[in-house]
Amino acid sequence: MSNKFTIARLTKDNEHLEILVKPQKALEYRKGKSMSITEVLITETIFVDANKGTKASEEKLLKVFGTTDPLKIAEIILKKGTLQLTTEQRRKMIEDKRKQIVDFISRQAVDPKTNLPHPPLRIENAMEQIRYSIDPYKPVDEQAKEIVKLLRPILPLKMEQISVEVRIPASYSGKAYGTMKTQGTITREKWCADGSWYGIIEMPAGTYIPFLNKLGEITKGNGAAKVV
Repeated sequence: MSNKFTIARLTKDNEHLEILVKPQKALEYRKGKSMSITEVLITETIFVDANKGTKASEEKLLKVFGTTDPLKIAEIILKKGTLQLTTEQRRKMIEDKRKQIVDFISRQAVDPKTNLPHPPLRIENAMEQIRYSIDPYKPVDEQAKEIVKLLRPILPLKMEQISVEVRIPASYSGKAYGTMKTQGTITREKWCADGSWYGIIEMPAGTYIPFLNKLGEITKGNGAAKVV
């Protein structure tokens, strides 16, 4: 593997197939960027072993994919198979995933002593101590929950959902409603006769303080909220 090409591979029906692809284009394609598969491929050849240059037979391709069209097969391999990352790609994906996990823990978990979220830097420093290996492909929430369990001996953490009762005066309710829908799950709501809005929002405990700040900002301090 080099910075000029990498391998995408798929094992299906006990048959192993590979294609040679451009690293950055392949990664963008996997993430959903609109482009032709021909922009991604180094060659339209389907391999059994790309490193050895061993091509897959037409019989094998028909058996596994029901077609010998290399472009259709390449699309399947790239979408459903695994993509070998370059060192730089893997480093960047791990770093991005680490930031997402820290943000998730900061929003979802609180210090049980204060019921306030830990600052992201404190979470990062604690993560350095447990030496958890970030998986660039594994979902953020799954890894975050595993990390929280490992962090608890050195950093008190509690993950919980809270219900917040919110009241917004009529003069701000229309503008504020869109924001309220993004803050958590609205489990109960009512538009009052005077145009004001009342609702119960379920949200991660760690987002409560930022939520209060946001509510104060959009209602100029006239909104009200409390944990119920």
